[in-house]
Amino acid sequence: MLDSETAMTANYLELLKARLGPDGFATSRFRDNERVVVPQEKLGETLRLLKEDGGFDMLIDITAADYLDYPDARDRFGVIYALLNTTTGQRLYVKTHVNEPELNLSSAVPLWRGADWMEREVFDMYGIVFEGHPDLRRILMPEEFTAYPLRKDYPLRGRGERHNFPTITRAEG
Repeated sequence: MLDSETAMTANYLELLKARLGPDGFATSRFRDNERVVVPQEKLGETLRLLKEDGGFDMLIDITAADYLDYPDARDRFGVIYALLNTTTGQRLYVKTHVNEPELNLSSAVPLWRGADWMEREVFDMYGIVFEGHPDLRRILMPEEFTAYPLRKDYPLRGRGERHNFPTITRAEG
């Protein structure tokens, strides 16, 4: 690593160690991707700390992964936040895990308004609930849709719900 990269990494790591303790999170690095894994209950505090004191002023993306049937996976879902420090150009991925039946995380909308639709997409596709979200409802699927299509246990051909929705032809669209 370059000296400036080492200093940037040390900066956010020291912040996290001071607030969460040295065993309160895990880190990893693959090529130029720096990652922090935090417990579900520490996610809100971690994101706030990284934004306010760590300089990660931009939320690039929120996504999720379903680890059902992954070898050696201990958790069902991972939720990943991609952050950027626009001053230094440093990127950081913050990950937490959630398991059924408690698929709840604190919303990042109070920190970044752009989290609004990203959290709605993760809710719509995976069923993960973001507590404190101002308008958590489906964004891609119809409101009547009862399943979460990006979960690994959702069948590729669906569960027969296609016949319940009207067909729109090209002439009508």
